[in-house]
Amino acid sequence: MERWRGKVAIVTGASSGIGAATVKALASAGMITFGLARRVERVEALKDELAEDARGRLQALRCDVTKEEDILAAFREVEQRCGGVDVLINNAGVARSSVGVLDAKNTQELRDVIDTNLVGLALCSREAYQSMKKRSVDGHIVHINSILGHKVIPMNTLNVYPATKYGVTALTETMRHELRMAGTKIKVTSISPGLVRTEIIGNSGVFNDMPILEPEDIANGILYVLGTPPRVQVHELMIKPVGESFG
Repeated sequence: MERWRGKVAIVTGASSGIGAATVKALASAGMITFGLARRVERVEALKDELAEDARGRLQALRCDVTKEEDILAAFREVEQRCGGVDVLINNAGVARSSVGVLDAKNTQELRDVIDTNLVGLALCSREAYQSMKKRSVDGHIVHINSILGHKVIPMNTLNVYPATKYGVTALTETMRHELRMAGTKIKVTSISPGLVRTEIIGNSGVFNDMPILEPEDIANGILYVLGTPPRVQVHELMIKPVGESFG
């Protein structure tokens, strides 16, 4: 991570779970880290969990990734403050798992999942790439995908979540080819965790007896892929808890 010290990272969905663990990890590793979230006050509160020298490197920006104007405003703010972005972590995600694909009157729930997990990710990646290209930066874009982006498990409460994550799998490969054909050395990586203890799984207790990862496990995976040499691109990293039977 030494080559990223003093560089700029943007993390979406930074108010809790994987996003919160990631902004803390990146700021602690020496990166100027912008945590994007709707609940911006929760990102600000994360500074209290950092060592004193890392607190000033964590900045909070209000952003709803389902709104293009929010995304554009956030990237403009980062450019004005720091010149642009070097690393993007596309973490924002929702599931709406209490609503089925075939349920009546579920249009808004379907759009929320697609706009957050897929469209927002694509737009943030676009803005990050434009910033990197303009400054000739060999940056890195990381998508927080899911094991459900590779296989659908037989549950009736997944909504379009797996469809969007399959889309992230395809987008990662699509972006890799676009970056390669443009002659850049910008990397793109998909990280696909198994079950992680986050707000997405809720407090129903259904998963209490299942093997589960902690958000910090995924943040450590992000540090690993960022820390690889410039010649190495980790295209897909799947992280499962020990004992998991799925997949």
